[in-house]
Amino acid sequence: MSDSFIKFDDVSHGYGDLPAQGKFAVENISLEVHTGGFIAIVGPSGCGKSTFMKLTTGLQKPSRGRITVGGNEVNGPLSFSGMAFQAPTLLPWRTTLENILLPLEIVEPFRFDFRKKKDEYIQRALKLLESVGLKGYADKFPWELSGGMQQRASICRALIHQPKMLLLDEPFGALDAFTREELWNILKDLWTEQQFNVILVTHDLREAVYLADTVYVMSKSPGKIVFKREIDLPRPRDLEITYTEAFTNIVHELRGHIGSIRSGK
Repeated sequence: MSDSFIKFDDVSHGYGDLPAQGKFAVENISLEVHTGGFIAIVGPSGCGKSTFMKLTTGLQKPSRGRITVGGNEVNGPLSFSGMAFQAPTLLPWRTTLENILLPLEIVEPFRFDFRKKKDEYIQRALKLLESVGLKGYADKFPWELSGGMQQRASICRALIHQPKMLLLDEPFGALDAFTREELWNILKDLWTEQQFNVILVTHDLREAVYLADTVYVMSKSPGKIVFKREIDLPRPRDLEITYTEAFTNIVHELRGHIGSIRSGK
């Protein structure tokens, strides 16, 4: 029995009537994320990374191929996934705590008993806030938080319903280098503790190598997996490893593949 939690079997997807013309946004994607695994997807802009995320969460159904998550074929939006994006998208009229609780108010089956379990959910949210260094900020509004704080709150919101799968679309891209590295470690610690499955889409090769077990490189449109790199760096990792020769060699290897894609070689 396979221990794969997410599996793409020869998946292609195009929009509208383009598949009938043989035109796809992503094409012939086959990959696996083992239970509790962490993968990163890198590649040039426009390579179909966002389409890949929509397919994984069931927001789009593939034109060809099969996607299974948790052993079941994906045929519609998944309620057990969490997502965080480059922009935190916190609602400005809600406090930090209220923003974090939002998925529990609108996602089934949680919304059904939200009022009955509200105190339990509030305690869960406060614990998450403390774990990301935001203890004492529950009653603050988004405009009272820095960009890094808002992104921490966004990660808490993505995890509040204890998802089995976390999808991250350039979540740290807009932050300064020091804040970004701090959030790498927060994410790493949360994943180590909870062992949810992670797919990270990023343009930052250092970020991909530091966080992931496996990095996939996608080609220009139509997006295809053109290179797979297992990250054989020991865990647990800390930022010191990013200055080692082994780490740097992997980053340069990946950069070389992306450079070849851009130059059309």
